[in-house]
Amino acid sequence: MAFKNKDLKQIKSKGLTEEKINEQIELFKSGLPFSNLVEAATIDNGILRLSEVEEAKAIEKFEADKNSLDIVKFVPASGAATRMFKFLFQFLDEYNPEKESLNSYVNNHDTKDLNLFFIGLEKFPFYYEVMEELKKAYPDLESKNINERSYLFVKAMLDPKMLNYGDCPKGLLPFHEYKNQVISTAFEEHLFETALYAPSNSATQIHFTISENHQDKFKKEFDRIEEKVEGKTGSKFDISFSYQKQSTDTIAVTPKDKPFRNEDGSLLFRPSGHGALIENLNDLEADIIFMKNIDNVVVYKYKEDVAKYKKMLAGILIEVQQQAFEYLKQMDDHQLSESEIEEVAAFLSQHLNVRISPEFEKYKTKYQIAYLRDKLNRPLRVCGMVKNEGEPGGGPFWVKDEFANVSLQIVESAQINLKNKKQKSILKNATHFNPVDIVCAVKDYQGNKFDLTQYVDHQAAFITKKTKQGKDLKALELPGLWNGSMAFWNTIFVEVPLITFNPVKTVNDLLKTTHQIKG
Repeated sequence: MAFKNKDLKQIKSKGLTEEKINEQIELFKSGLPFSNLVEAATIDNGILRLSEVEEAKAIEKFEADKNSLDIVKFVPASGAATRMFKFLFQFLDEYNPEKESLNSYVNNHDTKDLNLFFIGLEKFPFYYEVMEELKKAYPDLESKNINERSYLFVKAMLDPKMLNYGDCPKGLLPFHEYKNQVISTAFEEHLFETALYAPSNSATQIHFTISENHQDKFKKEFDRIEEKVEGKTGSKFDISFSYQKQSTDTIAVTPKDKPFRNEDGSLLFRPSGHGALIENLNDLEADIIFMKNIDNVVVYKYKEDVAKYKKMLAGILIEVQQQAFEYLKQMDDHQLSESEIEEVAAFLSQHLNVRISPEFEKYKTKYQIAYLRDKLNRPLRVCGMVKNEGEPGGGPFWVKDEFANVSLQIVESAQINLKNKKQKSILKNATHFNPVDIVCAVKDYQGNKFDLTQYVDHQAAFITKKTKQGKDLKALELPGLWNGSMAFWNTIFVEVPLITFNPVKTVNDLLKTTHQIKG
Protein backbone atom coordinates (compact mmCIF):
# COMPACT_ATOMS: atom_id res chain seq x y z
CA MET A 1 0.00 0.00 0.00
CA ALA A 2 1.07 3.60 -0.51
CA PHE A 3 2.08 5.63 2.53
CA LYS A 4 2.04 9.39 3.04
CA ASN A 5 5.34 11.28 3.26
CA LYS A 6 4.99 11.71 7.03
CA ASP A 7 4.42 7.93 7.33
CA LEU A 8 7.59 7.24 5.36
CA LYS A 9 9.56 9.56 7.63
CA GLN A 10 8.19 7.75 10.69
CA ILE A 11 9.04 4.37 9.18
CA LYS A 12 12.57 5.50 8.32
CA SER A 13 13.10 6.96 11.82
CA LYS A 14 12.56 3.48 13.27
CA GLY A 15 15.16 1.93 10.98
CA LEU A 16 12.45 0.20 8.92
CA THR A 17 11.58 0.33 5.22
CA GLU A 18 8.32 0.74 3.33
CA GLU A 19 8.92 -2.68 1.77
CA LYS A 20 9.29 -4.29 5.21
CA ILE A 21 6.06 -2.71 6.46
CA ASN A 22 4.15 -3.89 3.39
CA GLU A 23 5.50 -7.40 3.97
CA GLN A 24 4.15 -7.28 7.52
CA ILE A 25 0.74 -6.07 6.31
CA GLU A 26 0.64 -8.96 3.82
CA LEU A 27 1.25 -11.39 6.69
CA PHE A 28 -1.83 -10.01 8.45
CA LYS A 29 -3.88 -10.46 5.27
CA SER A 30 -2.67 -13.94 4.40
CA GLY A 31 -2.51 -15.21 7.95
CA LEU A 32 0.23 -17.38 9.39
CA PRO A 33 0.29 -21.17 9.27
CA PHE A 34 0.16 -23.31 12.39
CA SER A 35 3.08 -25.59 13.14
CA ASN A 36 2.60 -29.03 11.63
CA LEU A 37 3.41 -31.42 14.48
CA VAL A 38 4.54 -34.90 13.44
CA GLU A 39 5.01 -36.25 16.96
CA ALA A 40 6.20 -35.18 20.37
CA ALA A 41 9.91 -35.48 21.04
CA THR A 42 10.40 -38.08 23.78
CA ILE A 43 13.26 -39.96 25.43
CA ASP A 44 15.33 -41.71 22.73
CA ASN A 45 13.20 -40.04 20.08
CA GLY A 46 14.64 -36.54 20.04
CA ILE A 47 15.46 -36.19 23.75
CA LEU A 48 18.66 -37.54 25.28
CA ARG A 49 18.65 -39.00 28.78
CA LEU A 50 22.19 -39.30 30.16
CA SER A 51 23.37 -41.81 32.73
CA GLU A 52 25.37 -40.57 35.73
CA VAL A 53 28.56 -41.70 33.98
CA GLU A 54 27.61 -39.82 30.80
CA GLU A 55 26.71 -36.70 32.81
CA ALA A 56 30.09 -36.79 34.53
CA LYS A 57 31.88 -37.24 31.20
CA ALA A 58 30.07 -34.23 29.67
CA ILE A 59 30.90 -32.06 32.70
CA GLU A 60 34.53 -33.19 32.53
CA LYS A 61 34.62 -32.17 28.85
CA PHE A 62 33.35 -28.70 29.64
CA GLU A 63 35.77 -28.24 32.53
CA ALA A 64 38.69 -29.32 30.33
CA ASP A 65 37.87 -26.95 27.47
CA LYS A 66 36.23 -23.90 29.07
CA ASN A 67 39.41 -21.88 29.66
CA SER A 68 40.16 -21.85 25.94
CA LEU A 69 36.68 -20.54 25.07
CA ASP A 70 35.09 -17.11 25.14
CA ILE A 71 31.91 -17.66 27.19
CA VAL A 72 29.03 -15.28 27.87
CA LYS A 73 25.63 -15.68 29.51
CA PHE A 74 22.67 -14.07 27.73
CA VAL A 75 19.71 -13.09 29.94
CA PRO A 76 16.49 -11.61 28.51
CA ALA A 77 15.51 -9.16 31.28
CA SER A 78 13.44 -6.41 29.71
CA GLY A 79 10.11 -7.31 31.28
CA ALA A 80 8.48 -5.28 34.06
CA ALA A 81 7.02 -7.16 37.02
CA THR A 82 3.43 -6.07 36.35
CA ARG A 83 2.08 -9.56 35.56
CA MET A 84 3.54 -10.96 38.78
CA PHE A 85 1.08 -8.85 40.74
CA LYS A 86 -2.02 -9.18 38.58
CA PHE A 87 -4.26 -10.58 41.34
CA LEU A 88 -2.98 -7.96 43.79
CA PHE A 89 -3.81 -5.10 41.41
CA GLN A 90 -7.30 -6.58 41.14
CA PHE A 91 -7.51 -6.74 44.94
CA LEU A 92 -6.63 -3.03 45.22
CA ASP A 93 -9.28 -2.13 42.66
CA GLU A 94 -12.08 -4.17 44.25
CA TYR A 95 -11.50 -4.32 47.98
CA ASN A 96 -12.75 -1.74 50.47
CA PRO A 97 -11.60 -2.58 54.04
CA GLU A 98 -14.27 -0.28 55.51
CA LYS A 99 -17.09 -2.28 53.94
CA GLU A 100 -15.89 -5.89 53.98
CA SER A 101 -13.57 -8.12 55.97
CA LEU A 102 -10.59 -9.69 54.26
CA ASN A 103 -11.92 -13.21 54.94
CA SER A 104 -15.25 -12.30 53.42
CA TYR A 105 -13.59 -10.90 50.29
CA VAL A 106 -11.40 -14.01 49.88
CA ASN A 107 -14.38 -16.35 50.30
CA ASN A 108 -16.74 -14.39 48.07
CA HIS A 109 -14.22 -14.09 45.23
CA ASP A 110 -12.61 -17.53 45.60
CA THR A 111 -9.18 -15.88 45.40
CA LYS A 112 -6.86 -18.74 46.28
CA ASP A 113 -3.84 -16.73 45.13
CA LEU A 114 -4.71 -13.89 47.48
CA ASN A 115 -5.28 -16.28 50.38
CA LEU A 116 -1.87 -17.90 49.82
CA PHE A 117 -0.24 -14.49 49.55
CA PHE A 118 -1.47 -13.37 52.97
CA ILE A 119 -0.75 -16.73 54.60
CA GLY A 120 2.86 -16.54 53.43
CA LEU A 121 3.23 -12.78 53.89
CA GLU A 122 6.22 -12.80 56.27
CA LYS A 123 8.10 -15.27 54.04
CA PHE A 124 8.29 -12.85 51.14
CA PRO A 125 11.73 -11.25 50.69
CA PHE A 126 10.22 -7.78 50.49
CA TYR A 127 8.18 -8.08 53.71
CA TYR A 128 10.44 -5.91 55.88
CA GLU A 129 10.97 -3.33 53.12
CA VAL A 130 7.22 -2.94 52.70
CA MET A 131 6.66 -2.73 56.46
CA GLU A 132 9.28 0.00 56.72
CA GLU A 133 7.55 1.94 53.96
CA LEU A 134 4.18 1.44 55.68
CA LYS A 135 5.37 2.67 59.06
CA LYS A 136 6.79 5.83 57.49
CA ALA A 137 3.52 6.52 55.65
CA TYR A 138 1.21 5.46 58.51
CA PRO A 139 2.75 6.06 61.95
CA ASP A 140 -0.52 4.80 63.51
CA LEU A 141 -0.35 1.50 61.58
CA GLU A 142 -0.52 -0.68 64.70
CA SER A 143 -3.87 0.83 65.65
CA LYS A 144 -5.49 -0.22 62.39
CA ASN A 145 -7.37 -3.53 62.06
CA ILE A 146 -6.11 -6.53 60.07
CA ASN A 147 -8.34 -5.71 57.08
CA GLU A 148 -6.96 -2.21 56.68
CA ARG A 149 -3.35 -3.26 57.36
CA SER A 150 -3.60 -5.97 54.67
CA TYR A 151 -4.97 -3.50 52.15
CA LEU A 152 -2.31 -0.92 52.98
CA PHE A 153 0.45 -3.53 52.70
CA VAL A 154 -0.50 -4.26 49.09
CA LYS A 155 -0.96 -0.54 48.43
CA ALA A 156 2.57 0.17 49.69
CA MET A 157 3.91 -2.49 47.30
CA LEU A 158 2.15 -1.29 44.17
CA ASP A 159 1.25 2.38 44.54
CA PRO A 160 3.32 4.49 42.07
CA LYS A 161 3.94 6.99 44.90
CA MET A 162 5.27 4.27 47.19
CA LEU A 163 7.40 1.21 46.27
CA ASN A 164 5.77 0.81 42.83
CA TYR A 165 6.87 -2.82 42.40
CA GLY A 166 4.56 -3.35 39.44
CA ASP A 167 6.58 -0.92 37.33
CA CYS A 168 9.94 -2.29 38.48
CA PRO A 169 12.05 -4.47 36.17
CA LYS A 170 11.52 -8.06 37.28
CA GLY A 171 15.28 -8.47 37.56
CA LEU A 172 15.54 -5.76 40.23
CA LEU A 173 12.71 -6.91 42.51
CA PRO A 174 13.58 -8.44 45.90
CA PHE A 175 13.61 -12.17 45.07
CA HIS A 176 15.33 -13.86 48.00
CA GLU A 177 15.98 -13.08 51.65
CA TYR A 178 19.11 -14.35 53.39
CA LYS A 179 20.25 -14.00 57.00
CA ASN A 180 19.85 -10.66 58.75
CA GLN A 181 17.28 -9.50 56.19
CA VAL A 182 19.86 -9.36 53.38
CA ILE A 183 17.86 -9.11 50.16
CA SER A 184 18.95 -10.45 46.77
CA THR A 185 17.48 -9.59 43.36
CA ALA A 186 17.21 -11.96 40.39
CA PHE A 187 19.93 -9.85 38.73
CA GLU A 188 22.30 -10.55 41.63
CA GLU A 189 21.45 -14.26 41.71
CA HIS A 190 22.41 -14.57 38.04
CA LEU A 191 25.87 -13.22 38.87
CA PHE A 192 26.41 -15.76 41.66
CA GLU A 193 25.12 -18.61 39.50
CA THR A 194 27.16 -17.74 36.41
CA ALA A 195 30.38 -17.60 38.43
CA LEU A 196 29.88 -21.30 39.24
CA TYR A 197 29.98 -22.49 35.63
CA ALA A 198 31.31 -19.73 33.40
CA PRO A 199 34.09 -17.94 35.30
CA SER A 200 36.91 -16.45 33.30
CA ASN A 201 40.52 -15.57 34.04
CA SER A 202 39.74 -12.03 32.90
CA ALA A 203 36.06 -11.48 33.76
CA THR A 204 32.83 -13.46 33.90
CA GLN A 205 30.68 -12.07 31.09
CA ILE A 206 26.93 -11.62 31.40
CA HIS A 207 24.76 -9.76 28.89
CA PHE A 208 21.29 -8.54 29.89
CA THR A 209 18.67 -7.33 27.41
CA ILE A 210 16.73 -4.60 29.20
CA SER A 211 14.41 -1.66 28.60
CA GLU A 212 16.47 1.43 27.84
CA ASN A 213 14.75 3.46 30.56
CA HIS A 214 15.87 0.90 33.18
CA GLN A 215 19.60 0.89 32.40
CA ASP A 216 20.52 3.36 35.15
CA LYS A 217 18.68 1.22 37.70
CA PHE A 218 20.59 -1.91 36.66
CA LYS A 219 23.91 -0.07 36.73
CA LYS A 220 23.17 1.28 40.21
CA GLU A 221 22.28 -2.23 41.40
CA PHE A 222 25.57 -3.59 40.06
CA ASP A 223 27.49 -0.76 41.75
CA ARG A 224 25.72 -1.68 45.01
CA ILE A 225 26.51 -5.40 44.88
CA GLU A 226 29.73 -5.56 42.84
CA GLU A 227 32.14 -5.69 45.78
CA LYS A 228 30.04 -8.28 47.65
CA VAL A 229 29.54 -10.61 44.65
CA GLU A 230 33.13 -10.39 43.46
CA GLY A 231 34.40 -10.95 47.00
CA LYS A 232 32.26 -14.05 47.54
CA THR A 233 32.82 -15.60 44.09
CA GLY A 234 36.43 -14.59 43.50
CA SER A 235 35.35 -13.47 40.01
CA LYS A 236 35.43 -10.15 38.26
CA PHE A 237 32.31 -9.41 36.24
CA ASP A 238 31.93 -7.84 32.82
CA ILE A 239 28.26 -6.80 32.67
CA SER A 240 26.83 -5.50 29.38
CA PHE A 241 23.36 -4.38 28.35
CA SER A 242 21.38 -3.99 25.16
CA TYR A 243 17.85 -2.96 24.26
CA GLN A 244 15.25 -4.39 21.93
CA LYS A 245 15.94 -2.54 18.69
CA GLN A 246 13.27 -0.17 17.33
CA SER A 247 13.90 -1.67 13.90
CA THR A 248 12.32 -4.90 15.19
CA ASP A 249 9.02 -3.17 16.04
CA THR A 250 6.07 -4.24 13.90
CA ILE A 251 3.15 -2.26 12.55
CA ALA A 252 -0.30 -2.72 14.07
CA VAL A 253 -3.38 -2.99 11.86
CA THR A 254 -7.14 -2.67 12.23
CA PRO A 255 -9.38 -5.77 12.10
CA LYS A 256 -9.65 -5.01 8.35
CA ASP A 257 -5.85 -5.10 7.93
CA LYS A 258 -5.41 -1.36 7.42
CA PRO A 259 -2.59 0.40 9.31
CA PHE A 260 -3.80 1.37 12.78
CA ARG A 261 -3.32 5.06 13.49
CA ASN A 262 -2.87 6.89 16.78
CA GLU A 263 -5.09 9.85 17.67
CA ASP A 264 -2.54 12.22 16.09
CA GLY A 265 -2.68 10.28 12.82
CA SER A 266 0.71 8.61 13.18
CA LEU A 267 1.21 4.89 12.56
CA LEU A 268 1.13 2.61 15.58
CA PHE A 269 4.17 0.36 15.99
CA ARG A 270 4.52 -2.22 18.75
CA PRO A 271 7.42 -4.21 20.26
CA SER A 272 7.48 -7.58 18.50
CA GLY A 273 8.06 -9.97 21.43
CA HIS A 274 11.18 -11.81 22.54
CA GLY A 275 11.83 -12.99 18.97
CA ALA A 276 13.25 -9.52 18.35
CA LEU A 277 16.15 -10.46 20.63
CA ILE A 278 17.70 -12.63 17.91
CA GLU A 279 19.22 -9.30 16.79
CA ASN A 280 20.77 -8.79 20.23
CA LEU A 281 22.02 -12.37 20.36
CA ASN A 282 23.47 -11.89 16.88
CA ASP A 283 25.63 -9.03 18.17
CA LEU A 284 27.50 -11.28 20.62
CA GLU A 285 30.84 -12.69 19.49
CA ALA A 286 31.39 -15.44 22.09
CA ASP A 287 32.23 -19.09 21.37
CA ILE A 288 29.68 -20.40 23.87
CA ILE A 289 26.51 -18.57 24.97
CA PHE A 290 24.44 -19.74 27.93
CA MET A 291 20.83 -18.53 27.74
CA LYS A 292 18.40 -18.30 30.62
CA ASN A 293 15.45 -16.07 31.57
CA ILE A 294 15.85 -13.43 34.27
CA ASP A 295 13.27 -14.94 36.65
CA ASN A 296 14.65 -18.50 36.60
CA VAL A 297 16.96 -18.41 39.62
CA VAL A 298 17.28 -20.20 42.98
CA VAL A 299 18.59 -19.36 46.44
CA TYR A 300 22.29 -20.05 46.83
CA LYS A 301 22.08 -23.49 48.46
CA TYR A 302 20.57 -24.94 45.23
CA LYS A 303 22.96 -23.22 42.82
CA GLU A 304 25.52 -26.05 42.65
CA ASP A 305 22.76 -28.40 41.45
CA VAL A 306 21.73 -25.90 38.77
CA ALA A 307 25.34 -25.24 37.71
CA LYS A 308 26.01 -28.97 37.31
CA TYR A 309 23.47 -29.28 34.52
CA LYS A 310 24.62 -26.09 32.79
CA LYS A 311 28.09 -27.64 32.58
CA MET A 312 26.60 -30.89 31.32
CA LEU A 313 24.71 -29.18 28.48
CA ALA A 314 27.81 -27.21 27.50
CA GLY A 315 29.96 -30.34 27.55
CA ILE A 316 27.56 -32.08 25.16
CA LEU A 317 27.63 -29.06 22.86
CA ILE A 318 31.44 -28.87 22.79
CA GLU A 319 31.81 -32.60 22.10
CA VAL A 320 29.33 -32.58 19.22
CA GLN A 321 30.60 -29.30 17.78
CA GLN A 322 34.20 -30.51 17.71
CA GLN A 323 33.19 -33.61 15.77
CA ALA A 324 31.11 -31.55 13.33
CA PHE A 325 34.09 -29.20 12.79
CA GLU A 326 36.35 -32.19 12.15
CA TYR A 327 34.04 -33.44 9.40
CA LEU A 328 33.82 -29.97 7.84
CA LYS A 329 37.62 -29.69 7.77
CA GLN A 330 37.81 -33.11 6.10
CA MET A 331 35.50 -31.79 3.40
CA ASP A 332 37.99 -28.96 2.81
CA ASP A 333 40.96 -31.32 2.73
CA HIS A 334 39.76 -33.98 0.30
CA GLN A 335 36.85 -35.52 -1.55
CA LEU A 336 34.97 -37.72 0.93
CA SER A 337 34.84 -41.43 0.19
CA GLU A 338 31.57 -43.33 0.16
CA SER A 339 32.23 -44.69 3.67
CA GLU A 340 33.08 -41.19 4.96
CA ILE A 341 29.85 -39.83 3.48
CA GLU A 342 27.93 -42.58 5.26
CA GLU A 343 29.76 -41.75 8.51
CA VAL A 344 28.88 -38.04 8.31
CA ALA A 345 25.25 -38.83 7.45
CA ALA A 346 25.04 -41.18 10.44
CA PHE A 347 26.54 -38.51 12.71
CA LEU A 348 23.96 -35.97 11.57
CA SER A 349 21.15 -38.44 12.11
CA GLN A 350 22.27 -39.91 15.44
CA HIS A 351 23.83 -36.87 17.16
CA LEU A 352 22.21 -33.81 15.57
CA ASN A 353 18.70 -35.22 15.00
CA VAL A 354 18.84 -34.39 11.29
CA ARG A 355 16.40 -36.46 9.26
CA ILE A 356 18.25 -37.12 6.03
CA SER A 357 16.22 -36.61 2.85
CA PRO A 358 14.87 -39.86 1.31
CA GLU A 359 16.31 -38.56 -1.99
CA PHE A 360 19.86 -38.37 -0.57
CA GLU A 361 20.90 -41.78 -1.93
CA LYS A 362 20.02 -40.66 -5.46
CA TYR A 363 22.27 -37.57 -5.35
CA LYS A 364 25.62 -37.49 -7.13
CA THR A 365 28.58 -37.57 -4.73
CA LYS A 366 29.33 -33.84 -4.98
CA TYR A 367 25.70 -33.01 -4.18
CA GLN A 368 25.67 -35.44 -1.26
CA ILE A 369 28.72 -33.66 0.16
CA ALA A 370 27.15 -30.23 -0.42
CA TYR A 371 23.97 -31.44 1.33
CA LEU A 372 25.94 -32.74 4.33
CA ARG A 373 28.02 -29.56 4.53
CA ASP A 374 24.90 -27.41 4.57
CA LYS A 375 23.37 -29.50 7.36
CA LEU A 376 26.57 -29.52 9.44
CA ASN A 377 27.61 -25.89 9.06
CA ARG A 378 24.91 -24.22 11.15
CA PRO A 379 24.50 -22.60 14.56
CA LEU A 380 24.11 -25.25 17.27
CA ARG A 381 21.99 -25.26 20.41
CA VAL A 382 21.69 -27.77 23.21
CA CYS A 383 18.46 -27.30 25.16
CA GLY A 384 17.55 -28.70 28.55
CA MET A 385 14.07 -30.24 28.67
CA VAL A 386 12.11 -30.89 31.85
CA LYS A 387 9.44 -33.54 32.43
CA ASN A 388 6.00 -32.10 31.88
CA GLU A 389 4.30 -31.49 35.22
CA GLY A 390 1.70 -28.98 34.13
CA GLU A 391 3.93 -25.91 34.02
CA PRO A 392 3.26 -23.36 31.25
CA GLY A 393 5.66 -23.12 28.36
CA GLY A 394 6.50 -24.50 24.95
CA GLY A 395 7.59 -28.05 24.33
CA PRO A 396 9.86 -30.17 22.11
CA PHE A 397 8.29 -31.64 18.97
CA TRP A 398 9.18 -33.12 15.62
CA VAL A 399 7.73 -30.64 13.09
CA LYS A 400 7.24 -30.85 9.32
CA ASP A 401 7.79 -27.63 7.34
CA GLU A 402 6.22 -26.54 4.05
CA PHE A 403 8.93 -28.42 2.11
CA ALA A 404 8.22 -31.68 4.00
CA ASN A 405 11.47 -31.43 6.00
CA VAL A 406 11.09 -32.82 9.53
CA SER A 407 13.14 -31.27 12.34
CA LEU A 408 13.22 -30.79 16.09
CA GLN A 409 11.59 -27.55 17.24
CA ILE A 410 10.41 -25.86 20.43
CA VAL A 411 6.74 -25.07 19.82
CA GLU A 412 4.35 -22.89 21.86
CA SER A 413 0.71 -23.93 22.24
CA ALA A 414 -0.29 -20.73 20.37
CA GLN A 415 1.45 -22.17 17.29
CA ILE A 416 -0.68 -25.33 17.33
CA ASN A 417 -4.09 -25.73 15.73
CA LEU A 418 -6.05 -27.02 18.74
CA LYS A 419 -9.15 -27.49 16.58
CA ASN A 420 -7.32 -30.28 14.75
CA LYS A 421 -7.80 -33.48 16.77
CA LYS A 422 -4.55 -35.07 15.64
CA GLN A 423 -2.49 -31.98 16.48
CA LYS A 424 -4.24 -31.60 19.83
CA SER A 425 -3.56 -35.27 20.61
CA ILE A 426 0.16 -34.87 19.85
CA LEU A 427 0.30 -31.86 22.16
CA LYS A 428 -1.54 -33.77 24.89
CA ASN A 429 0.94 -36.67 24.66
CA ALA A 430 4.01 -34.46 25.06
CA THR A 431 6.22 -35.66 27.91
CA HIS A 432 8.52 -32.64 28.32
CA PHE A 433 8.46 -28.86 28.18
CA ASN A 434 10.96 -26.10 27.51
CA PRO A 435 12.39 -24.30 30.57
CA VAL A 436 14.56 -21.99 28.40
CA ASP A 437 17.80 -23.60 29.52
CA ILE A 438 19.92 -23.33 26.40
CA VAL A 439 23.60 -23.38 25.44
CA CYS A 440 24.45 -21.97 22.00
CA ALA A 441 27.41 -22.09 19.63
CA VAL A 442 27.23 -19.37 16.98
CA LYS A 443 30.54 -19.65 15.10
CA ASP A 444 31.46 -21.85 12.16
CA TYR A 445 34.41 -24.25 11.93
CA GLN A 446 36.66 -21.44 10.70
CA GLY A 447 35.82 -19.20 13.65
CA ASN A 448 33.50 -16.90 11.73
CA LYS A 449 30.26 -15.91 13.41
CA PHE A 450 27.07 -17.03 11.73
CA ASP A 451 24.55 -14.36 10.76
CA LEU A 452 21.76 -15.67 13.00
CA THR A 453 19.09 -13.69 11.17
CA GLN A 454 19.55 -16.07 8.22
CA TYR A 455 18.31 -19.05 10.25
CA VAL A 456 14.87 -17.68 11.16
CA ASP A 457 11.57 -19.19 9.99
CA HIS A 458 9.58 -16.02 9.35
CA GLN A 459 6.39 -18.05 8.92
CA ALA A 460 6.56 -18.94 12.62
CA ALA A 461 5.42 -15.45 13.69
CA PHE A 462 2.31 -14.83 15.79
CA ILE A 463 -0.73 -12.61 15.20
CA THR A 464 -2.43 -11.47 18.40
CA LYS A 465 -5.49 -9.35 19.17
CA LYS A 466 -5.05 -6.21 21.27
CA THR A 467 -6.83 -2.92 21.98
CA LYS A 468 -5.66 0.69 21.90
CA GLN A 469 -7.76 3.72 22.87
CA GLY A 470 -10.71 1.34 23.18
CA LYS A 471 -10.32 0.16 19.57
CA ASP A 472 -9.49 -3.38 18.44
CA LEU A 473 -6.26 -4.03 16.58
CA LYS A 474 -4.08 -6.88 15.40
CA ALA A 475 -0.42 -7.08 16.41
CA LEU A 476 2.43 -9.10 14.92
CA GLU A 477 5.01 -10.83 17.08
CA LEU A 478 8.19 -12.06 15.46
CA PRO A 479 9.07 -15.78 15.66
CA GLY A 480 9.99 -16.50 19.29
CA LEU A 481 13.67 -16.36 20.18
CA TRP A 482 13.93 -20.10 20.89
CA ASN A 483 11.04 -21.02 18.55
CA GLY A 484 11.01 -19.82 14.94
CA SER A 485 14.05 -17.59 15.38
CA MET A 486 16.18 -20.72 15.82
CA ALA A 487 14.18 -22.92 13.45
CA PHE A 488 17.10 -23.71 11.14
CA TRP A 489 19.74 -24.27 13.82
CA ASN A 490 21.02 -27.74 14.65
CA THR A 491 19.24 -28.83 17.82
CA ILE A 492 19.89 -31.30 20.63
CA PHE A 493 17.35 -31.78 23.42
CA VAL A 494 18.56 -33.22 26.74
CA GLU A 495 16.49 -34.16 29.78
CA VAL A 496 17.36 -32.12 32.87
CA PRO A 497 15.77 -32.28 36.35
CA LEU A 498 13.03 -29.97 37.58
CA ILE A 499 15.50 -28.20 39.92
CA THR A 500 16.73 -26.31 36.84
CA PHE A 501 13.32 -24.68 36.29
CA ASN A 502 12.24 -22.18 38.95
CA PRO A 503 10.51 -19.25 37.21
CA VAL A 504 8.70 -16.52 39.10
CA LYS A 505 5.60 -15.88 37.02
CA THR A 506 3.45 -14.73 39.95
CA VAL A 507 4.58 -13.28 43.26
CA ASN A 508 3.46 -16.46 45.06
CA ASP A 509 6.15 -18.44 43.23
CA LEU A 510 8.60 -16.79 45.64
CA LEU A 511 7.11 -19.01 48.36
CA LYS A 512 8.36 -22.19 46.66
CA THR A 513 11.19 -24.13 48.27
CA THR A 514 13.84 -23.11 45.75
CA HIS A 515 13.20 -19.45 46.57
CA GLN A 516 13.24 -19.86 50.35
CA ILE A 517 16.52 -19.97 52.29
CA LYS A 518 14.99 -22.17 55.01
CA GLY A 519 13.59 -24.56 52.42
